[in-house]
Amino acid sequence: MNEPVVIIGIDLAWGEKNPDGVTILTFDKGIDRPASAMATGLTRGDEDLLSAVNRAAVHPAVMIAVDAPLLCINESGSRPVDKLCSALFRAEEAGSYPVNRGLCRRPFRIADTLRESGYALTTSLERSPRFACEVYPHPAAIRLFGLDKTIKYKKGRVAARRGEFARYQNCLKFFLAREIPELAASPEHESLFCAPWRKPVEDQIDSILCAAIAHRHLRYHGTRSEVLGDDETGHMLIPRL
Repeated sequence: MNEPVVIIGIDLAWGEKNPDGVTILTFDKGIDRPASAMATGLTRGDEDLLSAVNRAAVHPAVMIAVDAPLLCINESGSRPVDKLCSALFRAEEAGSYPVNRGLCRRPFRIADTLRESGYALTTSLERSPRFACEVYPHPAAIRLFGLDKTIKYKKGRVAARRGEFARYQNCLKFFLAREIPELAASPEHESLFCAPWRKPVEDQIDSILCAAIAHRHLRYHGTRSEVLGDDETGHMLIPRL
């Protein structure tokens, strides 16, 4: 894949009061060459997020990887993909929370706006040069980092979360050093990989993992990715073993 492409990883807040983590990787010479530009930061609210996406989309080909549900037809209960993910990753404690349209509104509002802006909601590399898909960092981390259980940085006392978060940062940086070395070595991102746990730092680190999942999907033409679910009832893109 030698054409220019932009990857946008988004750790989406389900409400507008909390910030979104956003990582943007621009590959002017194609996905097989080092990134031409890299940035990670925070946005707040729909308008701020969508403005950042629009500014970043400087090439015809854009992949957006979002840690939030984008597709859902059930008004209550759980999507088939949520049940499948939980069955596959129950032992690793990386199952999915139930998703329905009554439970979370903002992700679907963002998804509708992306669709109206010309993005297909799919994992397919052939359907559209611009597409957005749902990714799920917990099972991705299990597979990419070779973990037996999820890293417990989301809940608990601050001291414990900081220890687990540092472990997560180290695992991600080690993985990126192999797959996207320019990202692991950039001064801006090195400071994020060393920062103690705070929620804004967590959001940004999660967005980097979202972008890394997308990079792997594009670089290896989908051969190192697995798609759970479908583009009608809901999907998740996760790394293949």
